[in-house]
Amino acid sequence: MSNSRLLGAGDVRRLAESLGLRPTKARGQNFVIDANTVRRIVRAAGVEPDDVVVEVGPGLGSLTLALLPAVKRVVAVEVDQVLAQALPSTVQKFAPSLADRLEVVTADAMRVTSLPGPDPSAVVANLPYNVAVPVLLHLLETFPTLQRVLVMVQREVADRLAAGPGSRTYGVPSVKAAWYGRVRPAGLVSRTVFWPAPNVDSGLVALERRDPPPQADREAVFRVVDAAFAQRRKTLRAALSGWAGSAAAAEHILRDAGIDPQARGEQLTVEDFARIAAARG
Repeated sequence: MSNSRLLGAGDVRRLAESLGLRPTKARGQNFVIDANTVRRIVRAAGVEPDDVVVEVGPGLGSLTLALLPAVKRVVAVEVDQVLAQALPSTVQKFAPSLADRLEVVTADAMRVTSLPGPDPSAVVANLPYNVAVPVLLHLLETFPTLQRVLVMVQREVADRLAAGPGSRTYGVPSVKAAWYGRVRPAGLVSRTVFWPAPNVDSGLVALERRDPPPQADREAVFRVVDAAFAQRRKTLRAALSGWAGSAAAAEHILRDAGIDPQARGEQLTVEDFARIAAARG
């Protein structure tokens, strides 16, 4: 819109200085200073004008300002009280005609169980590296109306989330994310677009919601996943012995599920894990 603009590097630094803010590693505070990057994230997210978007950790508002023209509403969840209180005035200054589309919730995203207003339909966020996976899984479980996700995370985390069976990076995050939807890599982001610059590059990960496997419930399946990857180098017969009660019991369950007891967890799809959980009953 004609009376809205995005934050540049100078804007970000001035906002931080006015708030007396020194970015902390503890909260993963690395702020995007490149307008082209936030435009790219919004495009990759595939959001539509009627979407209600949850943004976790909006920080100083770089991505928020790029989202507001594209969607119906942005619900920004920010744990830092200073940043949460400053965001509405930043939006009022840089995009005054869009200010009524923003709702700020001061909360830890890991503990959010409800959000104000219409049900959210998408998540678009630059997630703090240290909590990216648990935050993502919590939101997907808590808000079943979420249909699409686009998150920027540490590149290593992006690789794990989007990995498929047989990959060396395939593991617990890969399987649990796949429970909720189809996950794919959506691009790389250089560390140079952040202030302060982190020590690693970032990756974009997209998820499209789908129905989970019908055979067993989420908690039962996730227990199998955790057990299978807790001892990654072991065969499933050995790795699931504690979960099943014994190695012999694990072998019996695996055979009932049509899974080779000598296979390893990294070879299985989320549907395979669901069959194992269902076979135990």
